[in-house]
Amino acid sequence: MGDPVKSDAKTNGFHKATNGHHQQQQEELKIAIIGQSNFAAEVLELLLERDHLIVGVFTIADKAAREDVLATVARQHGIPVFKFSAWRRKGVPIPEVLEQYRSVGANLNVLPFCSQFIPMEVIDGAAYGSICYHPSILPLHRGASAISWTLIEGDERAGFSIFWADDGLDTGPILLQKQCPVYGDDTLDTLYKRFLYPEGVTAMAEAVDMIAAGTAPKIPQTEIGASYDPALFREENQYLNLNQPAVRIFNFIRGLDSVPGALAVVQMEDGEEVPVRLYGASLSARRSMVNGKPIQFKGSTGSAFVTREGIFITGTDGSLVRVRRIKRGNRVIPAGEWFEQMGTTKATPLVLTEKEQEQDTLLRSIWKSILKVEIGPETDFFACGAGSMDVVRLVEEVKDTLEVPIDNETLFMAPMYGEFLQEVIQRMRSGSNGDRVTNIPLDYKHVVLKANRRQIVVPTQLFINGRFVDAEGAKTIPIVNPTNEKVICDVANASKADVDDAVQAADEAFRGVWTSVSARERGQLMYRLAELMEQHREELATIESIDSGAVYTLALKTHVGMSIDAWRYYAGWADKIEGSTIPVSPARPNRVLTFTKKEPIGVCALITPWNYPLMMLSWKMAACIAAGNTVVIKPAQVCPLTALKFAELTVRAGFPPGVINVVTGTGSLAGQALADHPAVRKLGFTGSTPIGKRIMASCAESNIKKCSMELGGKSPLVIFADCDLEKAVRLGMSSVFFNKGENCIAAGRLFVEDRIHDEFVRKVIRGIKTMKIGDPLDRATAHGPQNHRAHLEKLQEYCAIGVKEGAKLLYGGKRVPKMEGLFFEPTVFTDVEDHMYIAREESFGPIMVISKFHASDFDALVARANSTEYGLASGVFTQDIAKALRFAERVEAGTVFVNTYNKTDVAAPFGGFKQSGFGKDLGKEALNEYLKTKCVTVEY
Repeated sequence: MGDPVKSDAKTNGFHKATNGHHQQQQEELKIAIIGQSNFAAEVLELLLERDHLIVGVFTIADKAAREDVLATVARQHGIPVFKFSAWRRKGVPIPEVLEQYRSVGANLNVLPFCSQFIPMEVIDGAAYGSICYHPSILPLHRGASAISWTLIEGDERAGFSIFWADDGLDTGPILLQKQCPVYGDDTLDTLYKRFLYPEGVTAMAEAVDMIAAGTAPKIPQTEIGASYDPALFREENQYLNLNQPAVRIFNFIRGLDSVPGALAVVQMEDGEEVPVRLYGASLSARRSMVNGKPIQFKGSTGSAFVTREGIFITGTDGSLVRVRRIKRGNRVIPAGEWFEQMGTTKATPLVLTEKEQEQDTLLRSIWKSILKVEIGPETDFFACGAGSMDVVRLVEEVKDTLEVPIDNETLFMAPMYGEFLQEVIQRMRSGSNGDRVTNIPLDYKHVVLKANRRQIVVPTQLFINGRFVDAEGAKTIPIVNPTNEKVICDVANASKADVDDAVQAADEAFRGVWTSVSARERGQLMYRLAELMEQHREELATIESIDSGAVYTLALKTHVGMSIDAWRYYAGWADKIEGSTIPVSPARPNRVLTFTKKEPIGVCALITPWNYPLMMLSWKMAACIAAGNTVVIKPAQVCPLTALKFAELTVRAGFPPGVINVVTGTGSLAGQALADHPAVRKLGFTGSTPIGKRIMASCAESNIKKCSMELGGKSPLVIFADCDLEKAVRLGMSSVFFNKGENCIAAGRLFVEDRIHDEFVRKVIRGIKTMKIGDPLDRATAHGPQNHRAHLEKLQEYCAIGVKEGAKLLYGGKRVPKMEGLFFEPTVFTDVEDHMYIAREESFGPIMVISKFHASDFDALVARANSTEYGLASGVFTQDIAKALRFAERVEAGTVFVNTYNKTDVAAPFGGFKQSGFGKDLGKEALNEYLKTKCVTVEY
């Protein structure tokens, strides 16, 4: 992941550093790839995509009969592969190795990642030189552990360099560099996966393109600020210095997380010294430990404590570092369980039943196929040389073969075969591979969510044609819990080809099996699905809370409750969709019968947002299915888990394969592929107005597909002085803070009559102070985390603009302090003038924007309420019904609430005007969005 290129001879004149660009190329590049790893394999494939000629791949020798992935990929493309255990012997290049290298005739060497010493005869042997990738901003952090030292030294920016190899250690001229910020929660793994790996692959190809074009620079490295750091693969360099400020301790631990781990030694009360490795560090906001149990680290002058939350280490500045996981020997345990684990004796081996003995045999065969060694109880998975891809393979094969929900952490906590077997058998005995109403085997990859005293199995693959399948190339995207910003799982990341497979499956079902299901049978399937959703109501609400941050009680009542209501409501409509008979003027003496038929459109695509994942799915899909269509849905990238659990329930309900398909992934790829697909005849979208415009353009340009749009809003709520003030305050707060403000019809701007303005504001702020902010699974919580980090950052920016423009920030406006997770304080702005940004633009968060008005000019008030390009919803509080109806008549919004707010029902149509979109969800009107009208005229 960061080894330098190692060379052993003086550079020739061609490689001396020069300013300016590489000379114009006259000869086609003939590239040799030298190195190893997935990184090198992806560089190889990207170069091939860009039509570069790869004449040979030179990689490491097989380890335990397992070849490096670079060799495998090269062979798939028919590229010659050469495997060397070394390029030199006793410091001298091996002649036969040099001969094999020269045999391919390479004129450019590309070294994406290389751990071997490459002779200068090779480095200088290519006419156009050798380029190397190094994961630091050279000349900083030369050496084999650059990423770790970037974190250890607390650098604010990380990056990588692609340089021309010379006879020094990472000292050659720079070809290109790229940088990224280092975030407070970055670790070695996250930094690599987020930026250094994906951007590095692309940059290597970019560098080769520049060489091919003759525009590649050779910029000499300065020695000012240069550093060469010790190699952290040496154990003596892995020891943590505990006598330094907390931030330095934190940076060292995260710099070695998750491989190899920061080393420390625990001194036990009996004098025993226990070496341990520390993982999962964070800076703690705590300043004291009241209930912690002391733990002593060797050489430390500060105190350390164990609590249920982990181990807290005190830095020399008095600040605390929290450590979540600790490794002793081969076992990783939660740090908070240190004393319990130390005090336990080795578990008594389980006595296996005959069936379990068969499962033991299967499990051993999986381990043996991966490790290529005989498997015994003490066989250590990692000590046998297994890497990260082997972990993934083991977990997936065990899940597929034994149908037991395990994950990577299962192996990390029990890396020896005997322990691992016991863990698997215990899970199978406890029934955690099952489901309370399971009639269908768990033949899909999944994650097990342990929350609310439940173990909830959730699929993580695409759902196409009635089966859960991997995305093309097994590509995945991480799903993050907004409550703690930890990755819940990885789900499939659909490609354009995957979307095409889903659309084809839907199209075949629409033209085949779905036509044999009558309208009444269709309704019965929907009723059955609603009953299953009812049975799994608590599970669905729990998933929604973990996945999207929805407060559990709200998720139970609204997110899930209204979803069930929608399926039941439209199940009743399924056999009541009908046309009409139309009297026309016939050409006498003939008679004419003219009638209309309401027919399903065909394959419909649905793209739903992240604020109400299951409810938005249900609002649209229930009407779509009731009308007789088949569907492909792309749920929001950041929270697709309820959609995947829903897909499982559709199978249990008996829906034929292909009728309902779920593709998870990005909007730019999977969503765009749906908008562009010629076999999709209708697209329903809920999301932002800018994205809606792009989707409409794609729908028009592809095949003029029908579309309906529920887009942004800036809904006005007018509160007159003659209202029921207590009710107006309560529902006014709900109009803004409901679902932590992530609500399409949220009151984006409140107009409060000047006579009650100050009292209204005081009551609102008093009410906010009583709201409990915290874990959405806590039944007392009223305000959960925002859905994802990017959104929270936009809310911070939104508030900053409001303050800058002169609005008065009375409360909130910032992230909740001293709380992990994406929590944003309920916010109140007053003195907001019409021209201000926050008066015009939607925040989509818990931000109340208040403006005063004088009741003497009703027309001016309505004009202010309408002075927006949005028209989704509106509201008015007044005891004067005539005034309320005048407002309802003149306001430009699809929904008007009078003396209430957020009062939606599945039977009432929902949708906006102007740039809030067109078309309706809910009610009878929504069926028309998924139907086409055919007129039939018969002369007789």
